[in-house]
Amino acid sequence: MANASTNTSAAPSQETLSSEAMRFVERLAADVAGDAIELPSYPEVALRVQRVLVDVNAGTERVVKVVSSEPMLASRILNVANSAAMNRNGKQVSDLRAAAMRVGFDTLRTVAIGFAVAQLRKAAAFRSIDKPMNQLWQQSVGIAAMSFVLSRKLQRFVPDVAMLAGLVSGVGKLYILTRSTQYPGLFSDPVSYHSVEREWHPQVARSILENWKLAPQIIEAVGDMEEAAVDDRGAMKLADLLSAAQLLHTMKGTPEVLDAALSQNNACLRLGLTAASCQTLLAESEAELASLTDALGK
Repeated sequence: MANASTNTSAAPSQETLSSEAMRFVERLAADVAGDAIELPSYPEVALRVQRVLVDVNAGTERVVKVVSSEPMLASRILNVANSAAMNRNGKQVSDLRAAAMRVGFDTLRTVAIGFAVAQLRKAAAFRSIDKPMNQLWQQSVGIAAMSFVLSRKLQRFVPDVAMLAGLVSGVGKLYILTRSTQYPGLFSDPVSYHSVEREWHPQVARSILENWKLAPQIIEAVGDMEEAAVDDRGAMKLADLLSAAQLLHTMKGTPEVLDAALSQNNACLRLGLTAASCQTLLAESEAELASLTDALGK
């Protein structure tokens, strides 16, 4: 999280910070242990879309009916369907049903979640964390776009699933950030905040994604993506792709740093990524990455 600050007449004592951090952790533990954990201010229309998408009997017509009730969400779906990544034959679609059929249900989930977070970011309650929340979301969007093109280029996993997993990879951190507004003392102690975030965001993410009824493969990947970078055991899995996508997104503008980091990242090693292959992928996917980032990140 980017550094945030609050106006106080005096810095809180270490004892106060420790007490506040403890109360925050207790709150997170209670949330995770509860029946259903949800991002605050999450739009009802996004929840309706997610519910219909997990219904095995739901057809395209029913999905389109729900989506069309929110013009902004419908517009986002059309933008994604017509993006360079999804529209490789150059044929634009203007009909929502055709757009839904082109992108598929996993991408519809991705767009619905992106729309929901866009609304959350506009909430008055979160103006004090506007900058770190936008930074966190743009990182998630970047990882989503990179996961999509990396999956397609490597022909590993399903690109739409990879993109969805990438977009929700930061949902635990986002939840912690929004809830931390009730514990302002933590903002004056980045070390304590990041310690809480590092320890709790995988558990929080798993609970939210289970509540959203996302596929177990996605939930596991999001929970394990950070560990995948350092774990040198086991076979290739979706967590490796997310870890590699995060690295590529973060370091794509600094090739000399990326080259050195690749050899230290076990997820990238399992995927067979090299400095040369990554530079080729980034160059060839520039238009796709830009179009997806723009369509998802608004």
